[in-house]
This record gives sequence, C-alpha cells and structure tokens, in this order.
Amino acid sequence: MSTITYRYLAPSAAGDEGIQLHTSGGRSAHPLFFAGFTTEPLAACRGVLALAEVASSDFAFRRPPSGIDPVITAGEGWLRLESVSRCAGVYARLDLLPAGLDGEIRQHGTTNVETGTQLRLALAQLRRRDPLRLAIGADAVTVSTLTGSVIERKVPLPARWLRAFTEAQVITATFDLRAELASSEAMRFLQSLPRGRRREVAWAVPDRRSLRLASEPVPGAVCLPGPNRLQALTASWRPGTVLQAYGPAVTAATPPAASTWVLASPAARLSLTLSPGADRGLSGEGAALNSLAGPTAMDDADLVAAILAWEPVTDVTALAAASGLAPARVRTGLTVLATSGQIGYDVAEAAYFHRSLPLTPASPPPRRSSGRAPSACSLTAPPSPAAPAPTSYPPKGPGCAAPASGGPTTAGSGDPANTNSPPASSRTPGNRSQPPGPAPGKATRQPMIVRSGRSGRRAWRRRGRRGRQPQQANAPGGSAAAKAARPAPRIRPGRIE
Repeated sequence: MSTITYRYLAPSAAGDEGIQLHTSGGRSAHPLFFAGFTTEPLAACRGVLALAEVASSDFAFRRPPSGIDPVITAGEGWLRLESVSRCAGVYARLDLLPAGLDGEIRQHGTTNVETGTQLRLALAQLRRRDPLRLAIGADAVTVSTLTGSVIERKVPLPARWLRAFTEAQVITATFDLRAELASSEAMRFLQSLPRGRRREVAWAVPDRRSLRLASEPVPGAVCLPGPNRLQALTASWRPGTVLQAYGPAVTAATPPAASTWVLASPAARLSLTLSPGADRGLSGEGAALNSLAGPTAMDDADLVAAILAWEPVTDVTALAAASGLAPARVRTGLTVLATSGQIGYDVAEAAYFHRSLPLTPASPPPRRSSGRAPSACSLTAPPSPAAPAPTSYPPKGPGCAAPASGGPTTAGSGDPANTNSPPASSRTPGNRSQPPGPAPGKATRQPMIVRSGRSGRRAWRRRGRRGRQPQQANAPGGSAAAKAARPAPRIRPGRIE
C-alpha cells in the first residue's frame, strides 16, 4: 500500500478571530488560495467539521478514527472541499458559493487542508453568526514566522480510496433531482432516521411535503442505504437550509443504488454521496468502464483537458465549440478525466468542475518473489526397504511435532511390529531412540508438508488416526507375537509401567 506525506506549517485553528486552514501540496508547497471573510460562518464551520468527521469515519469495519485529509479546490469565486470516508463508502463535499465569500481568490488549484483534532474541537465550540475571517493557506508574513514548526505526517493511501474519489464523480453524473424538502421538513426527516450502525437498505418515498421510509422500491423513490450515514447532515442543519435528494430512476425491481443528499443554502452546500450498501464502497461500482472502452476516449480526454481553465462550472456546449468535438465525445472525455481525478461533478449544478487531485503517493515497496514463507518443518521420503538406512527425525520447527511412532513419513504410519524392527528383547525402556522401519511389502505413504502451529498439530493427529492399520493376531510378527516377546513390566509401588 502506498503512503502520502503531508507537510503543514502549523495545525489549522479556529476561534473568534477567524478560521485558519493550512495547506500542503499542489502547485506549491503551501499555497494561499483565499483570504477574506465568510458571510455565514456557521455554515462554513459546520461544513468543515462534517467533512473532517467523514474523512475519519469508517462505517463498515469499525476501525480507529484516522483518515486522509480533505482536498480543497479554488476556482472562479468558488471554494470546494472534498473528502472520502475510510471505508470508501461515503463521499462528502462542501461548496462555499460566491454569495458566502467576501474576499479574493489568490490563485487557482487544488491542495490538502489540515483538519486535526484541535481544529474540530474549536469548530464545534464556535457559535458566531457575524462575518468571520477565513484564510485558506498562509501569506508570506505567516510563512516567515512559522518556518521552524513544520508538521509532517504520513498516512496510508489505499487504492480503493482513490477509486472511490473518482468513481463518485462518474456515478453522480447520471443522477437527477427526485425530492426537495423545506427547512422544517428537512430537519424533521433527518431526526427521524435510525441511528447506530445499521446496514439495512431503506427507500425514501415522497409523501406530500416530506419523505417516508419504505422497505421496497417504488417509482419515484430514492435509495437510502445505511440511513445512519446521514448524521453529518443532521449536525450541519440550520434554519433556512433545504434538503435535496438525487438518484437514478427507480422501478419496483431496482436493486440498491447509490444516492446523493444535499443540504443547501444560498451561501453553502453540503452533499453526501452514499454507496449502495453500508458494507460496500464506491470504488467497486465500475461505472466508468463503458466510457473507457471507446476507441477515441483517451484522445478526446487529452484534447478537453487542454481547454479546461479551473471553471467552477464546465459548459459542455462551450467545450464542444472550442475543441471541435461532438457533445457526446466531450462528455466521454470528461468521464475519462473524472476517473483520473482531474474533473469533479456537481449534482446541484448538473455540470462538471475542474480540479486536479494533489496526491503523489510514494511507490510501494518491492514485493517478495514468494508470497508464503517456507515451512518451518518438512518431511522427506523414507529410505527404500531393500536398502535400509539409519532413520533420522526431521528438524523440529516452531509448532511442529515429530511422529510418535513409525518412520519419518506421517504420524501414525509406523508399524510397531515388523521384520525390520529390532528384536523385542533389545527394545527395553532405555533403548527407544530408533523407531521401527516400514514392513516389507507394505505400501509406504507419500511425504507430506506439515504446517506449523495449531493447524499443523491437528493435521498430525488426523493423518495419524487414518493411517493406523489393524494388526492381525495370526500374522508373523503380529501383535500376539510381539506381546509374547516383550519383557514383563516392572512393578513399582503405586503404579505399573
């Protein structure tokens, strides 16, 4: 698995004086994207807090909170922050619209922002409603004073995380608006959702001015897999926001599908895209395979990528006129760019937007030539009965046990009475180091590689019980003769040997 390294000048912070988000990577080491004010600080604070919570959450496997930092894109008057949960099943995005920003976009591009525990605690306590200062990055004065306190952190970069990030753009491009709730109805619906780690799939059916949950799909419904995953929207609700539900067309036979839920206001939009199941990730949907199969898809993508200029909303008609391609080929090229992280999709605007992921993972370490380590204990074939050789036990490895009796084949394959065994009179309690060899004419068993550990010991017992053959009383050297030739047991007080 690859890793990604973050280098921040200082931890991000928030307070009454403003919100300072530090950046890492992109066109420069610590780019400055925005410096100004946010007209709705409560929307910005709760949105950033929701993205940080999604980035550190795992809705499927209950892993410890830790994840990849959100990605922010600065365009023409817009700021977009994106993150993906650790289970790759939830894609979240916060759009700070031009109506909610009062400042200057210093430069265009994409970078990572630090959203650690210190920032989340500060955002949760912030209740200010007046315009609040917002800084994305650090200016030259701040850089000169913080050069000695660079924070470096390495986190794993799973391949499924990247696939979920790009696959969500392709999946949502086919969604349409299915339902919209007013502010009061939206809060009532979000509060009625079941909580806890529930993995059932529900369907939100329009019911007058609200939505009700059903267990079966009906036309016009929106799939809601894992309703507990919408808790980030519940915590981000505020008066004046509306709830919008986007999804594909549904019939009575539609299987569980992905959906997008948007909490919108004039200043900001917070959207969550849910995978078709709480235990499924967006990385396994394969929605882009049909577009990538076209013979001219790659060439169209290269041509469209050269025309993009960090527009907040990409116009397909304008791109078709500038490139000379048909609108269908332009959409195919945009889909290819979405799979490589150069394009995102906004369901509320029903359009793509330009951004490029600033992820440059390190190359993974070389893999070993063999996927499994050699066995700690292995057995070899026994010598031929025609030319008997001194028997030797195999080396004992950790968790391996030597055979209890018989030759060095498998456990229980030895015969305590055969012609190759030493005389019964010489088999005294003090002369038991060499077990008897195989009987002439009897088929020898094949060697077996024994695994170490508990499974290896169980294998010895099973093979030993199956390998024992019943002794015949009248056979030469059989059990009766062996018992008669054995010396009488020595009697000691309290026990018999």
